[in-house]
Amino acid sequence: MKTTRTIIAFAAAAALLAGCKNEKTEMENPFFSEWGTPYEIPDFGRIKAEHYMPAFIEGMSRQKAEIVAIVDNPEAPTFENTVLAYEYSGQLLKDVSSVFFNLSECESNDEMDAIAEKVTPMLSKHEDEIALNAKLFARIKAVYEQRDSIGLDPESRRLLEEQYKGFVRAGANVPADQQARFSELNEQIASLTLRFAKNVLKATNAYCKELADGSKVTLDVPTWEPFMQTCPDRKLREEVWHAYADRCRDGEFDNTKIIDSIVNLRLERANILGFATHADYVLDDCLAKTPANVYSCLMDIWDPALKVAKQERDIYQKMLSADEPGAKLQPWDWRYYAEKYRIEKYAIDDAEVRPYFALDSVREGAFMVANRLYGLTFKERTDLPTYDKEARCFEVMQGDSTVGILYMDFHPRASKRSGAWMTEFRGQHRTLDGKNVMPIIQVVCNFTKPTADTPSLLNFDESETLFHEFGHALHGLLSNCTYPSIAGTNVPRDFVELPSQVMENWCRHPQVMKLYAHHYQTGEAIPDDLIQKIAAAQTYGQGFMTTELLAASLLDMDYYSIKEKQHIDPLVFEDEHMAKIGLIPEIISRYRSPYFQHIFTTGYDAGYYSYTWTAILDADAFEAFAESGDLFNPELAAKFRHLLESGNTVEPMDLYRAFRGKEPSANALLKRKGFKN
Repeated sequence: MKTTRTIIAFAAAAALLAGCKNEKTEMENPFFSEWGTPYEIPDFGRIKAEHYMPAFIEGMSRQKAEIVAIVDNPEAPTFENTVLAYEYSGQLLKDVSSVFFNLSECESNDEMDAIAEKVTPMLSKHEDEIALNAKLFARIKAVYEQRDSIGLDPESRRLLEEQYKGFVRAGANVPADQQARFSELNEQIASLTLRFAKNVLKATNAYCKELADGSKVTLDVPTWEPFMQTCPDRKLREEVWHAYADRCRDGEFDNTKIIDSIVNLRLERANILGFATHADYVLDDCLAKTPANVYSCLMDIWDPALKVAKQERDIYQKMLSADEPGAKLQPWDWRYYAEKYRIEKYAIDDAEVRPYFALDSVREGAFMVANRLYGLTFKERTDLPTYDKEARCFEVMQGDSTVGILYMDFHPRASKRSGAWMTEFRGQHRTLDGKNVMPIIQVVCNFTKPTADTPSLLNFDESETLFHEFGHALHGLLSNCTYPSIAGTNVPRDFVELPSQVMENWCRHPQVMKLYAHHYQTGEAIPDDLIQKIAAAQTYGQGFMTTELLAASLLDMDYYSIKEKQHIDPLVFEDEHMAKIGLIPEIISRYRSPYFQHIFTTGYDAGYYSYTWTAILDADAFEAFAESGDLFNPELAAKFRHLLESGNTVEPMDLYRAFRGKEPSANALLKRKGFKN
């Protein structure tokens, strides 16, 4: 696809960049040269905090020069000299951003926080200057208008269409008299989201309760939730529950005013772009398309979920009444009695399950599934650079060829935010001369650390979490695309969870469990009766789990469906909107507003519904394997691999229909949750 014109365009950019370089700085800063490491992995050991800001500044400077070369090109706009030139611009900025922002999530400190606070608005302004560059957009638009006549292959056409749409959504069509305000909004939102996340991390780290037995409980879910499930002291449960659920609602780490600002600023920005609400703006680029479609999807599942949740409540109320006559069930009682009832009814508890789900066994189980489905193997490499001694590095192989590098970082640290996620230090793509660039993928979790004589033992939910994030990793590792912006996980947010959620089905299937769940002391495979108990328990508690998830999803949509600027008190707003849908007081939203990072910091604003949306897809997809009689059916695996390889090069629902051979149905999800026979 590269032509002489492309070479000329990039040569012009290179000439401009030559004048921007500071040779002394480049010699000292590892971001200004090739890493010189195996697979060009970032040389983490050489990177110091002092290197980031100069690299950010230089990266922005270089991309500005590249943009100048594009817009000042005297030749008529073409796919090569405009669309491709823009697609491959800003490489240094991408490199430093991927390292810095990934490490700021798991290796944070005051110095990193200060850099993030300084550079985030700078980056927002830089991105706006590009997005609002009228000359650049005019060239892209000129190519877009010729898309039917310039002989583009399907992937190149998709890139052009997505690039054009991206500029429009980023404000390229914003009237000149509103562009300054539009840019200001982006800067303010970027700074506020950063402050929100910082407050949540600090509030989480600030609490540590010393217990009478010498142990302690923190607000990290791997320690907090087992405590809430097993602590018989009701007053202590209440204290620890409030410490978790009341974070960031007042005091030093108050996020309530930040929420008010973020919601209203996002509404104003959406209005400038021509959308009635922020939700309308977000969903216009998703499979769901409209808020009405999202509400319809969520409410179809809400009613059966709430019905089951009320049945669960009545059971736990009776148990509490037997222990403390006259007491009314509260949110801090739910997990305790749910766990107690689960043990009574299914004769199973975490203490019985965990020994068969040692972290390494579960990880090897995930690797085994990837091998059986896609032929991948995973070789641990202790000789490759890493950013923390706890992060493990694996070379991912397809036969004798290296597919990518996978980092897995499993345990809590004060420097790491809570939760679990997948990201990338480098995404798969091809260079202009056709060379494949292999992905460098990161999976981060927060599982309990091993002790001197016991490995990290997971409960079953945590095992599913590992499989889930590993599914995201496979989406990145198996990417086989040309252009970086539409490769790997760069798909609509209500499709991106399909590859992760579908992996959970293999984790929980009795046949697969038998293959990977081995007792950490004896090596004995998990016995059939325990598998049956776990399988029978799969629908247990689904009323609670589904209701709290849907409540959070509806709360998200309610924030971003407001149509007029207004003062928002998140504590009042949340209570009113949870009452509107009939959420019972014994259950709260999975995330209360002041620490709901998904919708205020990590990109799931007006998108938290996607976990439910894609749950419909993942249940339907796995049903295809189950119906075939072979959980590793090679024909279906090849079709699903094509979906994973394709990124956003094809309309995602077209990929799904090609795999499934029909439209998705919610029946499999409702049956899996026990809401339908």
